[in-house]
This record gives sequence, C-alpha cells and structure tokens, in this order.
Amino acid sequence: MLSAAPAVALQTVTPTPGVGVGELVDYWPNVLRGVWFLAGFLVVAALGWFVAAPVVSGIVHRRNRNNPTIEEAMSRYTRLVALVVAFFVGAGVAGYGGFVGDSALVIAAGTLAVGVAGQAVIGSIVSGLVLVLDPEFNVGNYIAWADGEGTVRSITLRVTRVNTPDGELITVPNTVLTGGAVRRPYGQGRQRIVERVGIAYEADVAEALEQLRAATEGVEEIADGPSPKAYVEEFGPDSVRVRVHYWVVDPRQRDVFAIRSAYARAAKERLDAAGITISPASKRELEGRIAVDAGEPAADDAPESPP
Repeated sequence: MLSAAPAVALQTVTPTPGVGVGELVDYWPNVLRGVWFLAGFLVVAALGWFVAAPVVSGIVHRRNRNNPTIEEAMSRYTRLVALVVAFFVGAGVAGYGGFVGDSALVIAAGTLAVGVAGQAVIGSIVSGLVLVLDPEFNVGNYIAWADGEGTVRSITLRVTRVNTPDGELITVPNTVLTGGAVRRPYGQGRQRIVERVGIAYEADVAEALEQLRAATEGVEEIADGPSPKAYVEEFGPDSVRVRVHYWVVDPRQRDVFAIRSAYARAAKERLDAAGITISPASKRELEGRIAVDAGEPAADDAPESPP
C-alpha cells in the first residue's frame, strides 16, 4: 500500500537588488566630472587669490604709492574676477562647457532678473569703481557734499565711510557721491577762509577795511601769501557788509575753528580800539499816535452816595 508523500511548498525568493560594480561604473563618469570641476575651480581660484591679486596689488602700489584706496580695491576686484573665471574653467574641464553654452538664455534671464532686483546695489558698485579710479578721490581726503562733510575712511564696492568733524562715522552710498557735486576744501594743501562783518554806516569804512586786514597779522596760523584782502560786499539795511579773505596752510593738520576764533578776537580788539561799531543794532522808526483810555473807576474808588 502506497502512502501519499507530503506536499512541500516551494517559495521563489527574489534577490534584493544591490549596488554592484556595474552600478558604480555607471556613476563613475559623474563622480569624475565633479572631481575635475572641483580641481579646475580650486587651481584657478588659488592662482587668482594668492598669485594674481598680490601681483596686481604690487603693480598698483608702485604706480600709486600715496593711494591705498585703489590698491585695496584692485586686489578685491582681482579676487572676484578670479572666482568667476574659476567657475567657468572648472565647468569646461569637467565637460560642462556645452551645458553652460546651451543655457545662455537661462543665464541671460537670470542676469536680467538680478539686474532689475539689484539695480541700486549694482549702481553703487559701478559708482565705487568710478570713485576708486578717480585720482583726486582717496582715503584720507577731506570732502564735502550736499548732506555733510568729513574725512574719507574707506571706499568699498557699495558705500564710502566718512568720519565727520563731530567724531561720527557715517556710511554714504557711492551713488550719492557720484551723482552730485563733491568739494575738496583742502585739495590744494591750503584753504581760503571768508569772514563777513557788519560795520555801522557812521564808521570810516576805509579804516575798518584796514583794521580787518591788519588783524590777520596777529594770527600765526594765517598764511602770508596770498596776502589777506578785505572788501566791501554790500550795503545792508542796517550796516555795511564787509568780507575778509585769508588763507590757512595745510588745514588738515590745524584746527580751522580755532584759527577763525583767534582772528575774530583780534579783529574785534582792533575795531573796538578804532571806535568802529560792529553789527549795529537794527533801527526802526515808529509812526502814529498812542491813545490812553482812562477806563471806568473801580468799585472801591466810586464815591459814596449821600445818606
């Protein structure tokens, strides 16, 4: 008698896919491209950062020994250009040059968007380049513009930092300095000071002019040349307006306010000694009549009624 053999269920097991040598071979070109991109980028960036920038800085320093502004700026711009060039060189070495070329439309659109969004920043950067390349605008110069004045401390890509006479450090957008008039009172190593004084009409104007001119001789800091001058400027409503011109040499090393104060004291002493009235008080003539109203007598002052 034959007995039935037990049924054995067989289950087919599907092997789990893994990353084998074949898959690594498929990824290897992308890894190799990444390595070549990184290598090309780092080599060019290092050459620009540690070789080109110092060389450019040295050349600029030899040609502009008294202009640290342009030396610092050119070094910064050289490093920035080196990073941009390093990116494209790395892309070319890694074989992505065709992709970058085919993406010219995308790059153009992105550049337009960035340009519109950062118009003010880009304008400041361009203005910064203009200021850096201007030989008459350097760190250490004393400048004056529509909203203030002070000594230039640094010039960056976007702003210029200025120390004011009050000791404040203000940040001025470069577009403000390139878009308006900028004065350099000490640009020629000396400064002309203009003082205005009012003289009474009754005074001897010729004597007043001579005394105001001679007052400059008592102030040591006032330069002998050009020689100080005094002029009649205008006839004001209450006084004769006189202006005095004198020069201060190298005002950056001197306190201009102290010099003006010393001259004002000397001028007042001389005019007082000569009996000349300075800035006389305004005179006004009043015409008309004044009426005095006695008013009603007070209740306490009213006469008592007879009994």
